[in-house]
Amino acid sequence: MMDNRFATALVIACVLSLISTIYLAASIGTDFWFEYRNPAPPENNSESKATWEELFGENADENSYTEALFRWNGTIGLWRRCITMSENNYWYNSPGEMVTKCVSFSLSDQFMEKYKDPGNHNSGNDLNRTYLWRLQFLLPFVSLGLMCFGALIGVCACACRSLYPTIATGVLHFLAGLCTLGSVGCYVAGIELLHQKLPPPPVQGQFGWSFCLACVSAPLQFMAAALFIWAARTNRKEFTLLKAYRVA
Repeated sequence: MMDNRFATALVIACVLSLISTIYLAASIGTDFWFEYRNPAPPENNSESKATWEELFGENADENSYTEALFRWNGTIGLWRRCITMSENNYWYNSPGEMVTKCVSFSLSDQFMEKYKDPGNHNSGNDLNRTYLWRLQFLLPFVSLGLMCFGALIGVCACACRSLYPTIATGVLHFLAGLCTLGSVGCYVAGIELLHQKLPPPPVQGQFGWSFCLACVSAPLQFMAAALFIWAARTNRKEFTLLKAYRVA
């Protein structure tokens, strides 16, 4: 029969693991990792039309959509970029109407090389930003995969009526927390490097709630890992001592 301390620790660890999984999945699927707020966006209709065509055309590059984010109100996530601007240049929109449009990054965009001068193919490859961009969207999926594999091991441990395999579950949760933390760090570093290369006009930018969800998910994963490992190791030690006592 399992001690109540270990059972309670396992229940808390499972709840923390579930919450962190939900938070991480929500952060991956939403577009509010970084938000731009321009207090005085341009009001020129021709400029607005040119921005739409430049941003959402087939030849849109990093420079075009980043400058558009600087000039207008917009958000950017791991997979999509969204911009809110006036579409007064079309007859079916009333004056002053603001429209939000989002475009997803394709898989090829995620692996595309970044350049020292964003958008300028002749400026040379920027390896730091290239690998930071790739890691920031790969690591969250690795983290989710590790947690799912850990959950599978936990189910097998329950089926075998043994608590010892949950050590592997704890280790996998710890590795998942490192991946989530690495993704957050890569995103922050990538945004800062990009802003240094493209100095924005007077615009307010801040990390959004999607980024915060990923930041909260990492410590939850570490706490779940600590509880899994503690429960498994302590229960194993007590079982070994009890078995030795019975033999004696």
